[in-house]
Amino acid sequence: MEERQFRNKIQWFTFVFSMLVVWVHSVNAELYLGKGPQSLRLSGAEALAEKGLGQFAVPGFFMISAYLFYRNFCWNKLGAKWRSRFRSLAVPYFLWNAVYYFGYVLASRVPGLTEIVGKGVIPLNGPTILDAVVNYRFNAVFWYLYQLIWLVALTPLLYLFLRNRAGAVLCAAAAAICVWFQVDFPFVNEDSMLYYTAAAVFAVHFRETAEKGKGMKGTCQGLAVAAAGVLCGWMYRHEGRIGFLVFCRLLVPMGIWRMVDPSWLPQVKPWMKDTFFLYATHFALVRLINKTGAVLFHGSAFAAVILFFLMPWLCLGGSRIMRTVLKRYAPWLWSCLSGGRDY
Repeated sequence: MEERQFRNKIQWFTFVFSMLVVWVHSVNAELYLGKGPQSLRLSGAEALAEKGLGQFAVPGFFMISAYLFYRNFCWNKLGAKWRSRFRSLAVPYFLWNAVYYFGYVLASRVPGLTEIVGKGVIPLNGPTILDAVVNYRFNAVFWYLYQLIWLVALTPLLYLFLRNRAGAVLCAAAAAICVWFQVDFPFVNEDSMLYYTAAAVFAVHFRETAEKGKGMKGTCQGLAVAAAGVLCGWMYRHEGRIGFLVFCRLLVPMGIWRMVDPSWLPQVKPWMKDTFFLYATHFALVRLINKTGAVLFHGSAFAAVILFFLMPWLCLGGSRIMRTVLKRYAPWLWSCLSGGRDY
């Protein structure tokens, strides 16, 4: 595929994954309706999005990140790649963790907001600050960036295996075995390692398969891979083995990627491109909107449903407003918070 089409396809997938992530965190039935029967029915409906489509968002992010990192990679590019990822991952990771922490500290001390935050009065001291900034204590969604930073740091070790095809297959197989037997790695989750490694293998050795649009042939291949993922999901529901769930989360996004010919996709709109900023801001926006709505419309199933389905778009609108204000009045801060991403 042409480079322009490839980048357009990447942006489409990251946008869809970002909206799904917002949906995953928008579940609100119990918040609005308590724990009664009505809440259980609404929770079941919301779970179709949360535990259905939303399952594939973060694995998709890992795979896209790995593919872009290892696409055209060689040892000579390691320093430049690390510098680039330090700016795009590490800087916003620490900065956003600090923003969330100090935001919680402030909100927990403001009458009326303390109840909405729901964490009591947040302590303001050195150990808590360090824990918040390094271990994302008040910014739970950044577990993904934490994992990704470690995976990027492991590049020299991973590329020793990835640089030749036999080693790459062995590396991916070892990651799959660790997932199946739930072998824990230090710092990195075994499922994150599998998603990342599998995409890296394609970036280094099977780039044509990953990037070339092949019409009906590619669609059929993608359908087969996605169907294998759905089968793994069915096996997980009946067997309860975590490995089946992880393989489902791996294969379904891979299959959908293969199914979609890039020539089918219209050009992404500018408002669809700032997916990292949406990811970084959505959790606070979701909590603020849902908890405020629960105060104003407590007991209303209608309000809960409407907000649940509108939440990705409400968060997208909120993040766009913040982006516009930051770019105009604090461009340096915007650059740091967005990791240098500027569409």
